[in-house]
Amino acid sequence: MPHTETAAPPLWPEGKSFAFTVFDDPDAQGYDEGRMVYSFLADLGLRTTRGVWPGPAVRTPNSPGETCENAAYRGHSIALQAAGFEIGYHHTTKHSSTRDEIIRGLDAFRAYFSRDPQTMANHYNTEAIYWGSRRVTPPLRAVYTVATFGRKNGVHFGEVEGHPSFWGDVCRERIQYCRNFVFSDINTLAACPWMPYHDPLRPYVNAWYASTEGSNVERFTVAIAERHQERLEEQGGACIMYTHFGHGYVEGGRLHARFRTLMQRLSRKNGWFVPVNVLLDHLRQRREPLAITGRQRRSLEQRWLWEKMFRGTS
Repeated sequence: MPHTETAAPPLWPEGKSFAFTVFDDPDAQGYDEGRMVYSFLADLGLRTTRGVWPGPAVRTPNSPGETCENAAYRGHSIALQAAGFEIGYHHTTKHSSTRDEIIRGLDAFRAYFSRDPQTMANHYNTEAIYWGSRRVTPPLRAVYTVATFGRKNGVHFGEVEGHPSFWGDVCRERIQYCRNFVFSDINTLAACPWMPYHDPLRPYVNAWYASTEGSNVERFTVAIAERHQERLEEQGGACIMYTHFGHGYVEGGRLHARFRTLMQRLSRKNGWFVPVNVLLDHLRQRREPLAITGRQRRSLEQRWLWEKMFRGTS
């Protein structure tokens, strides 16, 4: 397995021992189940990030899930923001969009939430930025192509000037942080000690962050199992979980039992439970300069590709 450099853990605010948060993509998430999950998180004292689609679907969707066209869902998201959660961006809607539609979607986001999004995560739309094989640089790009052969991979053009879905300049102007690599380690910061970082080879994104694999409730609960919680605390690390709260977290009107138990256990620890943007702002203040080197980029790309090929991370 490729070697990854580590960094001394930062001192977390308020004397906290570690940091933990979640970026929740909206795929497959219904209004009622979303309310249930977020009410549970709020009662535990956790504040995380909900990714949304601000615009309505005007063509055939590529994913189920609510958008901000639903007034009840939109109102719930606004209420979450008022309660200290962050609202993030998962592209304009649940299908590919043109540049004009993307700008209108960001304008709608600003109208709903009184600001541009600070954090985003690519959806598998045409406008995804530096996505698919462009997540890595040559020669590792060829390895990625082989590793993902036959899977739903897609072709993405968000950074390609002249394409109808180009919006790289808008992304750079209006969004601060974009998610890329996903690792199995609960300590995301140990896997990506430079986050948030700027990649000079991908100039349309101001700063990138990594996440820990938890795309559905089974993967999420594996990642935050008791022994992993203990290690995160011992290392003084930071975890940014990647998930979809629409993927198995509510069963028959009840929260998944293992998820409930593990999150209750985690919440009793001395953690700093803040949204993704707050955590990244804190790290950024402590980790200038922001730009990664070629050697650091290779380290991230090699580890991510190894895990994607042999552990099935996202």
